[in-house]
Order: sequence, then structure tokens, then C-alpha cells
Amino acid sequence: MSKEGLPEISVNGKGRKVAVIAAQWYGKVTDALTERASQTLEEAGAEVTVVRVPGTFELPVACARLADKFDAMIALGVVVRGGTPHFDYVCEGATQGLIQVMVDTGKPIGFGVLTCNTEQEAIDRSGLPGSAEDKGREAAEAVLATLEAIESV
Repeated sequence: MSKEGLPEISVNGKGRKVAVIAAQWYGKVTDALTERASQTLEEAGAEVTVVRVPGTFELPVACARLADKFDAMIALGVVVRGGTPHFDYVCEGATQGLIQVMVDTGKPIGFGVLTCNTEQEAIDRSGLPGSAEDKGREAAEAVLATLEAIESV
């Protein structure tokens, strides 16, 4: 895991309504991602609503349906490679779906979908104690910074 190129982001969420939409698969990891994203948003002053969906594949439709109610969303999920092409279909479908929602709605979505070879790789990115990375926090910071950037012009 490399943090090379990771920007330092200062965020302000005051007056922002942000939905954290998280899959339920790999609950230990998605719970940690949700906790870290929500904590980051709250520390920045944003109003946070958490919505849970069954899996990563359901994230785009949830974001699409909630886009009118929020300034931004954060999509959190975990897909671990297995022995079938399922991994590829879920990862591509979720990613393309989230991109389409952003383009269609003009609302930023923080991308916190972990696509890993093993469950341990997901744990290492989850923000749990001892984790090397904190992708929930990074997704929250990115979405707030994006909101600020696109509204400043």
C-alpha cells in the first residue's frame, strides 16, 4: 500500500448534508469505513445520514435515489476477489454506476469501495486500529473538498 501522492486536504462541512451509503457485506470492514467517514464529516461540521444497503452492487441505485436530498454522498463497500468473475462484474458495475450517478446529478460521491484480493487487504485499509490506511476518512475528505472546489467557481 502506497500513500505516495496522497494530498493533504483541509475540509469544511458546515451547512452540508451528506449521506454515507454503505454495503453490509464484510461488516467488520464496512462498519469501520462508515464510522471513520461519519466521524470525519461530523468533525468538519456536516450533517450525516447513514444508509445501509445489502452489497456494493446496490450502491449506485441508492445514491441515485438519494441524490436530491443531499449535497453529496459517500459510497462504501468491500469486494474481495474470489475464484469466479463475480469480482470483476461487481467492481465494474458499481464503479460505472457511481460515475453515472455523479455525471447525471452533478453531485459528488466519495468513492470508498475497497476492491481487494483478500479480506486482510480490506482490513488494512479500513481505519481499524492498526490499519495502514483509512479509506473511510479519505472518502469523506475527498467529497467535502470536491464540493468546495466545484462550488467555488
